[in-house]
Amino acid sequence: MVILGGGTAGTMVANKLRRALATDEWRISVVDRNDVHDYQPGYLFLPFGMIEAEQVRRSRHAFLRDGIDLVLGDVDRVEPGARRVELVDGRSLDYDYLVIATGTSPRPDQTPGMLGPEWHASVGEFYTFDGALSLRDRLAAMTSGRLVVHLTEMPIKCPVAPLEFTFLADDFFRRRGLRDDVEIVYVTPLDGAFTKPVASRELGHLLSERGVKVETDFMVEHIDQERRVLVSYDEREVSYDQLVTIPLNMGADFVARSGLGDELNYVPVDKHTMRSTQYDEIFALGDAGNLPTSKAGSVAHFSVEIFVANFLQLVAGRPMTHAFDGHANCFVESGRGKALLLDFNYDTEPLTGTFPIPRLGPLTLLRESRANHAGKLAFRHLYWNLLLPGRPIGLPSEMSMAGKVPAA
Repeated sequence: MVILGGGTAGTMVANKLRRALATDEWRISVVDRNDVHDYQPGYLFLPFGMIEAEQVRRSRHAFLRDGIDLVLGDVDRVEPGARRVELVDGRSLDYDYLVIATGTSPRPDQTPGMLGPEWHASVGEFYTFDGALSLRDRLAAMTSGRLVVHLTEMPIKCPVAPLEFTFLADDFFRRRGLRDDVEIVYVTPLDGAFTKPVASRELGHLLSERGVKVETDFMVEHIDQERRVLVSYDEREVSYDQLVTIPLNMGADFVARSGLGDELNYVPVDKHTMRSTQYDEIFALGDAGNLPTSKAGSVAHFSVEIFVANFLQLVAGRPMTHAFDGHANCFVESGRGKALLLDFNYDTEPLTGTFPIPRLGPLTLLRESRANHAGKLAFRHLYWNLLLPGRPIGLPSEMSMAGKVPAA
């Protein structure tokens, strides 16, 4: 088994399979370009000083079980016909089964004018470690002006993160007594605040309540850094003093070179088994596949559980009987020490109710609460100590309807 990518999905599946597969029969290798594992949800908190930089970074190797080989190097391409992975430095790895878990990355090079002399200055982003740290300094120095939070296009990893940043920015400037001097504008290509209509309505209400102007249906054509404006294809302009942009997200370039991806370098897969639609021995997990659901850590977690159960059936010569239902749950930081929680799947819109225990919670769905905020902050400890090592955390992979009702 060769696993490309040592992030959330790649680490989880490696650890779970190492426990389940005989060490004298199976060799498991994880390939990644470096030995740095970031807790990416922490990027959201770095610009506001809510978390320290050292709390975000750990060693990949430290979270891989004994008996797993960590291969450091860049992937050049996959040769599916030969069942071989070629690395940029000339090394190659043969496989019987391949898992592509190389995620998705921001690509500012895909939008004219986004990269330039003001990148990570007046044009900021928080989807990378360096970008989040640069933005921390920019926000600390900002006392007035227009802050624009801009979403280029969907899909992106953690699709609620731009909204969370906006809510936290409102809270950040309000606590400093500067909110009346800082205008906040949310710019999106969507026709509302979010992709799911029920959640979009609730989140849009919160934006309005906090005095955030929303510019919808805005498809950016280019950014003029000199004039400090976003320009859309229909020639609308949105000016900014500080821009926080979420660039177009794309899968890894080697996926395209290998002929395995779609136009955004995501691997087409069966949405229930994560198996490549082209090659039976290839699977794509986490953000690397084209699943029609959120590119979020919860999706990686739940889909990995399904994959492992199916894979053990597959290598035992039995049919794969488990099906991923697109289950996702996402905390949405709303500022003021509160957060919402969304729970949905391929077929079900976010519901109201309680989670994870029916009627008891302690978390509330589609409603702000301090318990949800505490849950969001506590998840970092679950991530490092339970999720990555592949230990059970007590949540079912399939979405449960118990204790939930449709939103009014």
